[in-house]
Amino acid sequence: MSPLIATHALLALFALMCGGVALWARRQGAARPTWHRVAGYGFVISMIGTASTAFFIRSTSDWSWHGFTPIHLLIPLAVAGIARAFWYLRRRNFVGHRRVMQMVYIGGCVVAGLFTLTPDRIIGHWLWSSLGVV
Repeated sequence: MSPLIATHALLALFALMCGGVALWARRQGAARPTWHRVAGYGFVISMIGTASTAFFIRSTSDWSWHGFTPIHLLIPLAVAGIARAFWYLRRRNFVGHRRVMQMVYIGGCVVAGLFTLTPDRIIGHWLWSSLGVV
């Protein structure tokens, strides 16, 4: 595994954990829970890092166009979603902020995470070969 892919995977894992904590901590009911804010900033920083490293990861599959695959469309969506979430915060629209951050978490962490489990990706190949499927 290249250092770029290892960095990308670690940032994505950190985003998955921080995002989960941020979503959980907000349910505590406090107006500004400390855990939500700290985990939220960790999520944002790790998602920006994940998106940045993903831009430099190229594919040679049949689905690629100059090394970019359809999963690369999540890069501008994640960055735009994070910018939109902060825009909502600036205007004190907490419902809009929550909705956008939930979508970024689901799209950027859950959906993208499921794509990494396909057999043609490194982590998916490790998983399926250890189970004896591939």
